[in-house]
Amino acid sequence: MGWREFRRSRNLCLSWLGGCASPAAQRQARVRTARASIITHLLRELAAGAARETQPPGHGRHELRLRLNSRQPIFHYLSKIMNTNLFLGLMLLAAQCSSAPPKTPAAPAAAVPAAVALPPAFGSYWFQGKAELTSYTLEQARYGELHPGEAVLIFVTEDFSRKKQVKLDDPAAAGADKVPVLKLNFEKKFGTGIYPYSLLTSVFLPLDAGRDPHPLKVTTSVQEWCGHVFTQLNLRKFSFAVSTKSYFEADGDQETTLPLALLEDEIWTRLRLNPASLPLGRLQIVPGTAFCRLQHLPLQAQSATGTAGTAPASPRFGGASPTTYTLAYAARTLIIYYEPTFPYRILGWDETYLDKPGAKTPVLLTTRATRKRTILLDYWRTHNNADVAWRDSLGLSR
Repeated sequence: MGWREFRRSRNLCLSWLGGCASPAAQRQARVRTARASIITHLLRELAAGAARETQPPGHGRHELRLRLNSRQPIFHYLSKIMNTNLFLGLMLLAAQCSSAPPKTPAAPAAAVPAAVALPPAFGSYWFQGKAELTSYTLEQARYGELHPGEAVLIFVTEDFSRKKQVKLDDPAAAGADKVPVLKLNFEKKFGTGIYPYSLLTSVFLPLDAGRDPHPLKVTTSVQEWCGHVFTQLNLRKFSFAVSTKSYFEADGDQETTLPLALLEDEIWTRLRLNPASLPLGRLQIVPGTAFCRLQHLPLQAQSATGTAGTAPASPRFGGASPTTYTLAYAARTLIIYYEPTFPYRILGWDETYLDKPGAKTPVLLTTRATRKRTILLDYWRTHNNADVAWRDSLGLSR
């Protein structure tokens, strides 16, 4: 093969391989240069081998001409005259020039706020063997109206099982399976006409956010006279396993997966650990499980904006000027009011949205809660009839 024929063969081969590259790849000069170098080397080897393979014994040399006008003769010819390594090398190069678009880079891990240290006074307040109980007056949006009710936030630290994701019976024997968490039980009770609603959301957020940045578990149950529904999220390596039980036909019993994301339900406990850990700016976050349940919405991350601020002094909060954290979604806004200093007690919240289910037409309403009283109590020991007086200390109905 003469050098002119060799160059023509090389250029045709390069043109064939380059034609199967994506437009973006063709614009990358370095890739083209590297490809040309490899092809040149392979074709030089090809030419040398072809001269040997095409000279039968007893016959004179004859010129080798490559048929490059179609792909099939190239593959047929290469497979016959190239040694295995050269043939595989050329085929691998061609495969790398596939016309399929380049793979989309893997999505980054779910964004989580940077881990921050617990306040110095955290242990003396939260490790004294008692829970913090706070009662609230409640106006709850439902069926296009506001309904009076009560809410209670119960915060307590406990030892949780990383593997089973339940409270440990014997933390001392659990070893590395033990995960200290701040647990929130978020209770709401309100009436709608003749029948009552009862909601409870439980959140288990590890104290060591550096090691465990996501809640290990979240559960929500809703009970009313029509029936009850239940939602549970369990943390897995790259997602939350979601189990939903419902008496509604459209919901039924479902086992699904939710990609790792911030959960609105964890905001309440994250605030109590250290408000500096609250996510700010544009973010993707899953609205509260109770809200999604009442509005019959699927659990999925939505765009929202997190902001911190200060509310003006108000009689609602005893004349104090509370710190605020706001989550603004496209069609809903949640504002949490809390004390600016440790232990960052939650003073109340406003939740504004179009209330749709059961309403004749969607109505813009604001669910509002305002703190009544806060006590520290080992409430799990106060279960006798005489202990009902503790409800009076919280201003709760008996």
